[in-house]
Amino acid sequence: MKWDWSAVSGFMPHLWDGLLVTVQILALGSLISFALGLVWALLMRSPSRWVTWPVGVVTEFVRNTPLLVQLFFLFYVLPEWGLTFSALTTGVFAIGLHYSTYTMQVYRAGIEAVPVGQWEAATALNLPLHRTWTAVILPQAVRRVVPALGNYVISMLKDTPMVMAITVLEMLGQARLYSQEHFQFTEPLTVIGVAFIVISYLASLALRALERRLAH
Repeated sequence: MKWDWSAVSGFMPHLWDGLLVTVQILALGSLISFALGLVWALLMRSPSRWVTWPVGVVTEFVRNTPLLVQLFFLFYVLPEWGLTFSALTTGVFAIGLHYSTYTMQVYRAGIEAVPVGQWEAATALNLPLHRTWTAVILPQAVRRVVPALGNYVISMLKDTPMVMAITVLEMLGQARLYSQEHFQFTEPLTVIGVAFIVISYLASLALRALERRLAH
């Protein structure tokens, strides 16, 4: 099979369009998963079973059902109930929601790893509960869980092609469309494979730098 560089140059404008969508999904999905995961983790520490039980049921359900099924449900079923969103918005929310159930466990582990003495010191100083969390517990917990959260960012990146199933043209969607129009599959798919490797590597470097900075 002969490699065609003209196919690569012809695909590059489509790659940039798909790359922009992929980065948008990754960035916004990460923000949702990190924020919502923290909310889940804090709710699970509630002393009331009326709070912890529903949160536990919802997060377990989301974590144990495939992301693809959730994408289809949000995109095709919710409109029948009067809730309609764009394909990109649906994809971002689905990925953020799905991974928030994993980041929740990461946050829980980080919070539980904070020494008991820190809680006791905050109590001895008569700090309000919100100050205990924001000034004492969460800064220490988040510092401990950055590497694990970074791993989920890479996982989210690798799952972004799933949004192609609901018509979002990220990198793989653009490659598939170009390949079907020009009957050239090797070059576009190879290019996006390399793009995913480069993005993953750059993301891992950024996360390592953040981890080293937090360590100091």
